[in-house]
Parts: sequence; structure tokens; C-alpha cells
Amino acid sequence: MAINSGAVPALTPVHWFSHGSTMMLGEESDAATYWKKAGDEALANGIKGVVMMGAHWAGLNDKIMVATNPKPNMSPVAYVHPSKYTNYKLNPDLPTSRRCIQMLRDEGFDTDEDPKFDWIHDTYLVLIRMFPNGCPPTTLISMNARYDPHFHVRIGAALRPLRKEGYLIIGSGGAVHNLYRNVWQPMLKYRNNFAQETPPEAWALEFRQSVEDVVTQNSGPKLRRGLTRLMKHPQYRDAHATDDHYMAGLFVAGAVGDKEDEGVYGRLCAETWELTNMCNSQFTYGTYVAAKA
Repeated sequence: MAINSGAVPALTPVHWFSHGSTMMLGEESDAATYWKKAGDEALANGIKGVVMMGAHWAGLNDKIMVATNPKPNMSPVAYVHPSKYTNYKLNPDLPTSRRCIQMLRDEGFDTDEDPKFDWIHDTYLVLIRMFPNGCPPTTLISMNARYDPHFHVRIGAALRPLRKEGYLIIGSGGAVHNLYRNVWQPMLKYRNNFAQETPPEAWALEFRQSVEDVVTQNSGPKLRRGLTRLMKHPQYRDAHATDDHYMAGLFVAGAVGDKEDEGVYGRLCAETWELTNMCNSQFTYGTYVAAKA
């Protein structure tokens, strides 16, 4: 796929997307509409590629992994017809992947490539929605299974310089993502992930609001501190039974939380509730600005 030629941005935006359940690939939603808009804007501004951290792949011990499988398969997803994704051609960016490995090693991270990694729905679901006509060159970065918030902020900070070269950095996780507290019956019985027989519970609403407040009212290093501090929020463990889906937000904070980023506040651009208590908030930081001649 050829990326559209256009003005290369001086500093690309960064996205923290909540990918939600697998059915977000098969069903239309406000989130899906925004993902497409964000992808269209990226192509129109001539991005060089995508660097992405999901929520379903983590390195063990202190390790970070970077995907270098030249022909990755897609892990199958439930409740979505195969026609929605099996014919989509993935586009791993091996040169940028190996460059990211070196950038991370230069910052002291224990980083290796994974030449056998197959892509999971947390990444390709969003890519298909953003770029339905073809996947841009993409690099996938793993989390680390210790789920240390400061560690993941540092990963994003280490890769932040790629924004000045026209790469789009994306974290694909979840603002409120606790599978144990979702209401599954409408999805299991009727394939309806958007059914809301009852309102979201108070803990989900409270944490969702706290996330929006931190993202939209803090910038630069304060953003990093704010999102890290939310892991001590009284409703954090209700909203995230496991830490994996929250790490993408911290990775993003690293990429857009430098002192140079002060004054760049996140925007809530779309939101889709599903399974009653899962809040799929879509945040974007920054806008495309053409580099000065």
C-alpha cells in the first residue's frame, strides 16, 4: 500500500484507543466512525507508518518484544464473520521494527524481536477500521508483564522521537475494561454487544469520568503523572481487573507527555459503551501541523 503523499507533520498526533470486544470489528459504532476519520487524516498527512502497542501481548521478566514476523497471521476472533478480517493484508514494517528495538535498547530496555508473532485483534481490529483500503507499514511493540506504569511511560518516551519523523503512535487498550464485570447475556444470546438493559454501574461511570478529566485537563509531564496516579484510584481495580488494557494509555502518555508537549491536551473524540460496563473511549492528542519550510 502506498501512503498518500502530503505535508509531513512537524509532530504527529497520538491516539489512545479503546478497542473493546471483538464485536467492535463487526458492528458499526461511533468509535468505528472515528477510527476511520483518524485513519483518513493520517493518510492525508502522509504518515510514514504506525507504531502501536496493544493489550494482549506482553514480554516476561523485564523484556519488551517487537514483532518481526514478515508474514504474520491473524489470531481468530469470536462473534465476527471471517469475511470482516481474513482478507485484510497486514503490513509489518520490519526496518522500523528493528529501529525501534535499537531505540529501546539505547534507553536501557531489554528488548528482542519476535519473528514468529501473529497479530491479535487488539491491533488489527483498529487498523482495519482506520485503514480499510490497506494497512500502512506497522510496527507492534509488546507490553511488559510486570505492568509497571512508569516502565510503560518510559517505553512511550523512548519512541516519542518517531513523531517528529511522521510516524503515528497508537495505544490500543481500554479506558474501562473489566471482562469479569461485563454483562454478557445479550451478546451470547443475541449477538448484541450494545444492548443496555441497565445503565452502566457507578464504578464504571466514576472511573470513566476520572480518565477523561486526567486526559483532557493535563499535559506534558503532568499527564504522565496523572494517568499513573489513576492506578491508585478507588475504582481502578473495578474498572481494570487486570492491568493489561490500561498500559496502552501509559505508553501513549510517554509518547505525548514530554515537557515539549505542554499545552497539548487530549480530546475525547468518540465513545461507545458495550456489554453494559465496558467504556470504549477514543482519545486523541494533538493535530497535524505541516512542517515549516
